Amino acid sequence: MKAWRVHELGEPRDVLTLEDVADPTAGEGQVLVRTLAAPANFPDVLLCRGEYQIKPPLPFTPGVELCGEVVAVGAGVTRAAVGDRVVGTPVLPGGAFAEYAILDQANVFPAPQALDDAEAAALTIGYQTAWFALHRRTQIVAGDILLVHAAAGGVGSAAVQLGKAAGATVIGVVGGAEKAAYAKELGADLVVDRRSEDFVDAVKEFTGGRGADIVFDPVGGDAYTGSTKCIAFEGRIVVIGFAGGTIPQPALNHALIKNYSIVGLHWGLYQAKNRAVIDDCHAELTRLADEGLLRPLIGERLSLTGGTDVADGVGRLGDGSTVGRLVFMR
Repeated sequence: MKAWRVHELGEPRDVLTLEDVADPTAGEGQVLVRTLAAPANFPDVLLCRGEYQIKPPLPFTPGVELCGEVVAVGAGVTRAAVGDRVVGTPVLPGGAFAEYAILDQANVFPAPQALDDAEAAALTIGYQTAWFALHRRTQIVAGDILLVHAAAGGVGSAAVQLGKAAGATVIGVVGGAEKAAYAKELGADLVVDRRSEDFVDAVKEFTGGRGADIVFDPVGGDAYTGSTKCIAFEGRIVVIGFAGGTIPQPALNHALIKNYSIVGLHWGLYQAKNRAVIDDCHAELTRLADEGLLRPLIGERLSLTGGTDVADGVGRLGDGSTVGRLVFMR
């Protein structure tokens, strides 16, 4: 099969190469899928750089989620059968940027019928992360004001749609006019372009001084610092990641004085600590998709095994120049 592989760590454009490798084989409790669609995610950028918390041995294939067709199952598999269209997270070092991939059956879910291959492929990590952040870590309710940083990104765009589905008023912060248009299409009630506006002032004005009840922050750095200036009484800041490159050092006396909470989310821990909740989450996401309340907006559909699409696409994601979900198609 053809697979994109990393033999040495570095920037995606420099280290991703398309190669012919042996087809993988499903072991006990595993599922072999033919990759139909694989989105680019920021962890793929970090994997190439060697900066992700998981460091697979070299050489490896990135790609942390996919939509695929089951072509074989190992002994003991009960969650999938040959011919099923599924979504899930593959077993590294054999990631999704390949014609075939192996998944542990616990990480295999039925692909929602309401979504096409590209849309379904983008449902797992981003939407599950946003769902856990909003529904388990910050307990979003109808009427909340939700501030989403990087609202045109993979996980941010999911938070916008899930916030609207929960009945919240959503403020999206983006960088650039094209991303602002995308966030508006997602359903954000107010979109702030951080390149031309101060989001702190915009939030205060839009909320009449109340501030945001929930801040969804996958960026860190200045985004986090500004959020502490426009967080509401009893507000919650949920820390998703640090795509901006700077890990904040929060002043806990400020959280005390303003009476807000700082909570973290590590989605991957649920796989080890409370796996049943992941199944519940997928069932809820499928329901929302079936009801038309969420649909990943795909910015680009590129070739999985043609030309330099994968290396260039993951590179552009790392540069912050992509808009919407970028998905590689078979």
